[in-house]
Amino acid sequence: MVQLSIVLPCYNPPDDWEQHVSEAYAYIARHLDMEPELIIVNDGSNKNIEADLARLKLKVPGLIYTALPQNKGKGAALRAGVAKARGTLVIYTDIDFPYTQESFLAVFKALNTENYDVAVGIKNADYYRHSPKYRTFISKALRKGIGFFFNMPVTDTQCGLKGFNQKGKAVFLETTIDRYLFDLEFVYQSFRKYRNLKVKAIEVSLRPNVIFRAMNLKVLASESSNFLKILLKRSKQ
Repeated sequence: MVQLSIVLPCYNPPDDWEQHVSEAYAYIARHLDMEPELIIVNDGSNKNIEADLARLKLKVPGLIYTALPQNKGKGAALRAGVAKARGTLVIYTDIDFPYTQESFLAVFKALNTENYDVAVGIKNADYYRHSPKYRTFISKALRKGIGFFFNMPVTDTQCGLKGFNQKGKAVFLETTIDRYLFDLEFVYQSFRKYRNLKVKAIEVSLRPNVIFRAMNLKVLASESSNFLKILLKRSKQ
C-alpha cells in the first residue's frame, strides 16, 4: 500500500526545477523512512522538459508523469494528478518546492499522526517580507474579501501547500475551478459543505531564495466570475 503521494503541477518550470524536486524528495523520503509516490502533471508547457525528466527518473525511478494536451490551469492539472494518486495521504505543492521541507513534514504530521482530514498551509508573517509588493497586495486583498464574504476560519486559501486523506481527496476531486481560485473552492468546500471534516491550518515558511513568478493579471481578472460562483454556492447552502 502506498502511504503518501506527492503531486506537483508543472507549467514552463524554472531551469533548476529538477534539482529542487530531487533534493526535496530525497529529504522527505529520508525523514519519513519511505519512498512516496511522486506524480508530476505537465499543464501544457511549451518548454521542453524531457531532459530534466530523464534525470529526475534516475533519482526517482517510480516517478509518474502525465501531460495535459494544452494549458488548462493549476487546478485542472492537480485534479488530474490527484485522480491518479494511490497514496492513503496526498500532499500537493508547486514544482519548485517553494516552502521549507519542515513545512512539508508538518503537513504530513497533521494528516498522519494527528488524524486531520485536510491540512491547509498558511503563510507565516515572514512570507510577506520576501514577497513582491504586488503579490502581497493581491494576497492581502483576497484574504480580506474571503474573510468578509465567506466567514471561514482560514482566509489564506491560496498557499501552495496542502494535503488530505481519502475524505479530503473526494472533496478536492469535486472542485471545478481550473485556475487561481481552485484553492478557495477546495477550502470552502472543506469547511462549509462538509462540516464533519477535520481541517487544520498550519503556518508554513518559504525556503531561502525563492524566485516568484509573475502573476497573470488577465487570469486574475477573469477569476472574478469564479469568486462569484463560490459565493453562489454559499448562498444556496
